[in-house]
Amino acid sequence: MKVSNSNNRFCAFLRGVNVKGTNMKMAEVCSVFAEAGMKDVSSVLASGNILFSSEKKVEELKKTLEETMSAHFSYEAFLFVQSQREIETIFRENPFEINPGYHIYGFVGVDGIEKILMSEFEKSRKTPGEAAQIISGNFYWTVPKGNTLGSEFGNILGRKNLKNSFTSRNLNTFEKVLKKI
Repeated sequence: MKVSNSNNRFCAFLRGVNVKGTNMKMAEVCSVFAEAGMKDVSSVLASGNILFSSEKKVEELKKTLEETMSAHFSYEAFLFVQSQREIETIFRENPFEINPGYHIYGFVGVDGIEKILMSEFEKSRKTPGEAAQIISGNFYWTVPKGNTLGSEFGNILGRKNLKNSFTSRNLNTFEKVLKKI
């Protein structure tokens, strides 16, 4: 369902959903969001992309939704709320050419995470064709298909000390979110 006022339309990108034993049905997650006061709630894919409307500020939304999700699912929830405009920017400003042999990831997270990720990327050993860039404060990473989890940088992304700082999505996911938002 599209909402006329796109200024109040958001997507919450949940971290660690349906991986390593944290399994959630998106219909249940949507119900939790609705119970927390979000409007027009729906999901995109099963990886924790929840669309909703709200009049509240992003910081308040993040806090409320993390607390509600943590209580309901009995786990430490981390999520990152992006406005429709921010998602459009991430998708539109992708610096990498689309290539069927590569994945392109965009990252959302806390302020300054793009610099931390770039520093870690620059220190890591690269697989051939692997690259990263920061464009308009957004971190992008491209990696040959089949090497996402096997690359040194891919392993760095799974570090526990970074889990509350960011999450990533394939560029195709951002496109699907935009089509439904």
